[in-house]
Amino acid sequence: MPLLLSPPTHPADLPRPGTSTDKPASTPLPEPGEPAGFRHYFHAPHRLLGRTITLRQVAFGVLLVLCLTPWASPPVALALGLGLAQTLGNPFPAFTKSLTKNLLQFSVIGLGFGMNAQAAVQAGREGLLFTVVSIFGTLTLGYFIGKWLGLGRRVVHLISCGTAICGGSAIAAVGPVLRAKDEEMSVALGTIFVLNAIALFAFPPIGHALALTQNQFGLWCAIAIHDTSSVVGAAKVYGDQALQVATTVKLARALWIIPVSIGTSLLFKQQEVKVKIPYFIFGFIGAMLLNTFVPAVRPLGPVLVGLAKIGLTLTLFFIGAGLSARVVRSVGARPYVLGLLLWLVISVGSLCVIMRVV
Repeated sequence: MPLLLSPPTHPADLPRPGTSTDKPASTPLPEPGEPAGFRHYFHAPHRLLGRTITLRQVAFGVLLVLCLTPWASPPVALALGLGLAQTLGNPFPAFTKSLTKNLLQFSVIGLGFGMNAQAAVQAGREGLLFTVVSIFGTLTLGYFIGKWLGLGRRVVHLISCGTAICGGSAIAAVGPVLRAKDEEMSVALGTIFVLNAIALFAFPPIGHALALTQNQFGLWCAIAIHDTSSVVGAAKVYGDQALQVATTVKLARALWIIPVSIGTSLLFKQQEVKVKIPYFIFGFIGAMLLNTFVPAVRPLGPVLVGLAKIGLTLTLFFIGAGLSARVVRSVGARPYVLGLLLWLVISVGSLCVIMRVV
């Protein structure tokens, strides 16, 4: 039978003296969809004391403990969360998302134990006209800008409500009334949370540069910053009086969720929908009344307020940790343009009026 001859071997293909023909074992590659390179090392599981843990979970825990210390102000906590989200990612997204809402509500109630009811009524009275004008002005302006940008009607209304009333809380309340889709809710929430993060860092330096009083700055925060967490965070950095004014006016503003939700159901002709009432606001009012009219409660006030401020700091850390690069990119340019234009109009307009009138 004929012999099968193999092709001649080129000298370059021959192994060099002293070398093995076996290929070295390659480093295991991450599974498809898993982070690669530097981030893969932090996502890889390790055994510690009989438990499986990743290094990014350790990093999350270290940053969480840091937020419990006096050195972590609300802006610092938000920055730490953002840094984690953009680099290693949040290892506990479901946990932080569910905890953020409840922690914020309990923190706001706790702040009520440091406030006086008479002063709060005065601050609320000063902010009432600003609130009414800014809410309806923002909703109207948002409609026309959204139409100009060619955005969907429901997305426009969600972003406008978030800007006009109280950020994510307003979107969460109005979304079911609109029967908004998950992607529409995500776009609106992503837009508002990004602008919230910017406001938390930008407002205190602007207030100091313009020599705003505590009252002026607190009122400006309550009107021009979307979410309650960022309002309280920025005002806390500025001063205690600013914090009291900002919290009171913002929570009074948040009560507008109810009439705006009812108006939304009529405007969009939605039937048999439930309006979500922000009941925690009544907890804040109750805490404030106890602190004002029940002397036995007052010694507990500083302790509860201190715990509430720590809770707020943790809330902002969780919010930052949930704002991943994917969330920022998925929003697209046009919703950001709408949110930014509305925010600039309400921020600059309210600031000019406050500096003249208050």
